[in-house]
Amino acid sequence: MQASYLGQAISSRVGEFIELRRDIHAHPELPFEEHRTSALVARKLGEWGYEVTCGLGGTGVVGRLKRGEGHRSLGIRADMDALPIAEEGSREWRSRHPGVMHACGHDGHTAILLAAAKYIARQADFNGTLNLIFQPAEEGAGGAVKMIADGLFERFPCDAVFALHNMPGIEAGKFVFRTGPAMASSDDVFITLEGVGGHGAMPHTCADPIVAASSIVMALQTIVARNVPPLRTAVVTVGALHAGQANNVIAPQATMALSVRALDREVRDLLKARIFELVEQQAASYRVKARVDWRDGYTVLVNTPRETALATQVALDLFGPERVVAQGEPMTASEDFAFMLEKVPGSYLQVGNGAAGSPGACMVHNPAYDFNDDLIEPASRFWFKLAENFLK
Repeated sequence: MQASYLGQAISSRVGEFIELRRDIHAHPELPFEEHRTSALVARKLGEWGYEVTCGLGGTGVVGRLKRGEGHRSLGIRADMDALPIAEEGSREWRSRHPGVMHACGHDGHTAILLAAAKYIARQADFNGTLNLIFQPAEEGAGGAVKMIADGLFERFPCDAVFALHNMPGIEAGKFVFRTGPAMASSDDVFITLEGVGGHGAMPHTCADPIVAASSIVMALQTIVARNVPPLRTAVVTVGALHAGQANNVIAPQATMALSVRALDREVRDLLKARIFELVEQQAASYRVKARVDWRDGYTVLVNTPRETALATQVALDLFGPERVVAQGEPMTASEDFAFMLEKVPGSYLQVGNGAAGSPGACMVHNPAYDFNDDLIEPASRFWFKLAENFLK
C-alpha cells in the first residue's frame, strides 16, 4: 500500500509532490519571508484534516493530527527558507526571484513532509498526536529558536522530534543515522584591531594592525593543532581580513571575521577562551589594541540513543541494510534543529541526494544545486512508518 500510493503519485516525476516541490523551488523566500510557502503548507494541511496553526516564529506552521486516546506525541520538522544565491542552469522550475534560490533543498524537505502528511492523514493507523512542524529561517537566522520562544513545545508537546536533510555525495535514497554528536556548533567571531596609522615609508612611527592581524591569523591555527585533543573535532576559519587601501599607507585599523565550530561543548568553551587570549596577547605584542566580539550561533546537535535506534530500525525495515548506515560520520556543518533537540529527545538524519558523478552530487549552497525529486517517495514513506511505529 505504501509503495503503491507514493510510488504512483511521486516516483513517476509527474506526481503532485514533484510539481509542488518545483513550485516552491521557483518561488524561493529568504528567512522569515516565507509567506507564500507558509500559506501553501497551511492550505494543504487544512485540506487533509490537520488542525493548522500559523505564525509561530514569524512564518512557521504546525499541523496537528490527533487520533484515539493515546498520550504519546511526535514532532517531525521540515525547513522552508531559501538562500541569497543566484541560481545557475536552465531548469523550467528555476528561481523566479533574482539572487534567491533553494540551494539547500528545503523545498524538497517541505515537499517530503507534505507528501507524508497527506498519506498519514488518509492511511496511517496510530493512537496519539502527530505534530508536523514547518520551520522558517534555518539558514543562520535561528528560526527554531524563534518557534521555541513562541511556545512551540508548550503548545504542541512532543515526546520526541525528528528531522532530515538531503546530502549530496551520498547515494540517492541511502539513509544515514548517527547516535550522539552529529553536527557541530557554529559561532561567529569579529575582531577589530586598532593601531596607529601613518606613512608607509616611516613604519617606526606607527603601530601596524596588518602585521598584528597576520600574526593572529597564524597563531589562531595553533589552537586546533596544539590545544584541542587530537581525537576531538574543532575548526577555526579566518574567512575575512580587511585593512588598508594604499600601498604606501599604514592603516590605523584591521578587521577579521572567524567561523568557529566544535562537536562538543567542552571544546567549544576551550576555543572561545583561547581565541580571546591569543588575540589580546598577540595584539599587545605589536602595540595594537584588540576588541573581540564573540557571537553565539548554533549549538552542537546531539541525537539521543533510543530515538535514533528507533529511526534506524524503521529505515532497515523499509529499505534493508544496503540502504542504511547506522552510525555515519559527524559533520562540521551546523543546523538549528540542535536547539529543538536540547528541549526534546530526537534524531536528525541524512538522506543521500546522489553519489559522486551523478546530477545529485552538486553540493548544497552551490548555485548549480538542485534537490533530487527521487527522494520524495522513500523519505515520505520513512516519515509515514516512523509516525506509525512511534504512535502505536
